[in-house]
Amino acid sequence: MTNPKLGIIGAGVMAEAIFSRLISVGLYSAQEIILSDPQQSRRTYLQEKYKVQTTNDNQQVADVQDVVILAIKPQILAQLEPLNIKSNLLISILAGISLERLTTIFPNQAIVRVMPNTPAIVGSAMTAISPATGVESEQIELAQRIFAAIGQVVELPESSIDAVTGLSGSGPAYVAIMIEALADGGVASGLPRSIAMQLAIQTVLGTAQLLQNNQVHPAILKDQVTSPGGTTIAGVRALENGGFRAAAIEAVLASYHRSQELGKQ
Repeated sequence: MTNPKLGIIGAGVMAEAIFSRLISVGLYSAQEIILSDPQQSRRTYLQEKYKVQTTNDNQQVADVQDVVILAIKPQILAQLEPLNIKSNLLISILAGISLERLTTIFPNQAIVRVMPNTPAIVGSAMTAISPATGVESEQIELAQRIFAAIGQVVELPESSIDAVTGLSGSGPAYVAIMIEALADGGVASGLPRSIAMQLAIQTVLGTAQLLQNNQVHPAILKDQVTSPGGTTIAGVRALENGGFRAAAIEAVLASYHRSQELGKQ
């Protein structure tokens, strides 16, 4: 068996999104990855599907020399305190857990705090990274290379990471709800469910690509498709009456505040 170069403690949805993409782009082979998870059924599933190494022993993952990623629920971080992590780079994707707290638990480690999102599965993640003081440029570049394989990466001060959690970290859920609601509107208007869903998904995808490619403010695009007395302005008015814009802002703020709360637990 190949000696693992990447270890991941916790094998949930986000961890799977990251390592599956790393395998598909060839940054790591399946044999170079080891995962730990307490659930035998989960370990068996991932081992059979991806051919990665799995274990229920977190220390076995902590022994990986190159990179270890923490991908557990932040509420159970205290359970890892007895671990002796030996990696050259420790990456945490735990929402709300500060670099200061991580450094206290894992002293003398080069630590980078990271907030990715689930579009990593298809290589379209948005990830923010924030290195601890003293992390070398080569280690930061390695973290950037890992997460560039799953999408776009920005480096930000740690003070911004909770806000990133509220926006892009939790954002896929908000967008999914919006797509579902658009499709429901199509069904209410008489469209078959499958067609309504196809229209909703492609509309959101196409609009995002248009904004990204043309680098225009969303308000400009909105104005371009909103003619006087037309159908679109009628819909925009309904959104404003329903508090859509305010609800989206409040969703980001609620997630942001929850991320801060998790860091205090």
